[in-house]
Amino acid sequence: MEEVKDQHSSTIDGDADNEIVTEATSVVHSEPPQDDSGPPKVESEVEVLHEKVTKQIIKEGHGQKPSKYSTCFLHYRAWTESTQHKFEDTWQERQPLELILGKEKKEMTGLAIGISSMKDGERALLHVGWELGYGKEGNFSFPNVPPMADILYEVELIGFDETKEGKPRSDMTVEERISAADRRKMDGNDLFKVDQLEEAMQQYEMAIAYMGDDFMFQLFGKFRDMALAVKNPCHLNMAACLIKLKRYEEAIGHCSIVLAEDENNVKALFRRGKARAELGQIDAAREDFLKARKFAPEDKAITRELRLLAEHDKAIYQKQKELYKGLFGKISEPEPKPRNWLILIWQWLVSLFCRLFRCEKLKAN
Repeated sequence: MEEVKDQHSSTIDGDADNEIVTEATSVVHSEPPQDDSGPPKVESEVEVLHEKVTKQIIKEGHGQKPSKYSTCFLHYRAWTESTQHKFEDTWQERQPLELILGKEKKEMTGLAIGISSMKDGERALLHVGWELGYGKEGNFSFPNVPPMADILYEVELIGFDETKEGKPRSDMTVEERISAADRRKMDGNDLFKVDQLEEAMQQYEMAIAYMGDDFMFQLFGKFRDMALAVKNPCHLNMAACLIKLKRYEEAIGHCSIVLAEDENNVKALFRRGKARAELGQIDAAREDFLKARKFAPEDKAITRELRLLAEHDKAIYQKQKELYKGLFGKISEPEPKPRNWLILIWQWLVSLFCRLFRCEKLKAN
């Protein structure tokens, strides 16, 4: 069993850890790339890597750079420079790209040159001339790239494996892929222990890349169970890191992937509920927590979260009650204004004079 705890009682998934606890927050300055319509604006120095390739660093990486035949895992977005049309986005698809340096496709030549200059975790903006991209003819299927189009890449190197032959995932046996993914998961757990969340997520993402949809689709029986025993904890651990980084939408996405495979997974329900509660999605969060409690009725963390939601509802009700207090109640009568006694005496004297005048007139008649 692999279990990791910090001083805020936060855990990640190991091999058979079923404990549910509350995730805490952590201040980390790195942010996910923004999903804007155009490429990011970068002010860093332009580095010339090739006559047709330049690089600007968005976020510094760490460690060594990959060598030839390294199997690299990366996320990227790509735009045609002239039209600012985004034609590819692996972040949106939640599926990292595998690229073997020296064995890349022709249209990836410029991207590979950029990747070979990067370190683990580094994010950069690459400018690639059309000669090292989709060429003079472009590409009219998927992705759709016009002829002679220079390309802008926002790319992040998640990590890489050094292999002498550059063995791709497709050439690995089932056991090799599962074993490689499991090693990455364990490395991620070690990084989580020392609160290196960004680095831990890189390891989990590489493990998930080994367990890609193309691979999972082919598995059944014991091999599928073995693969899910690695893949699902990686998604749950990604969610734990993302909640600590306050990246709640992404955390919900990873939990939902697990729930698509295992709809009653208590940790996935709990962590998705946490993320939804932080986003103010109170009803959806309560639904997740109630379902999680159904399968773990003794879990104190779930009970605590439901109590917090109840207190939130009570506070909202009190505010609304104070806001609308008296709106539909009995309208109070206005207090009578104080009378002026001088005016009353004057009115009495006038009335008395009128009566005396009428009496004298009657006598005269």
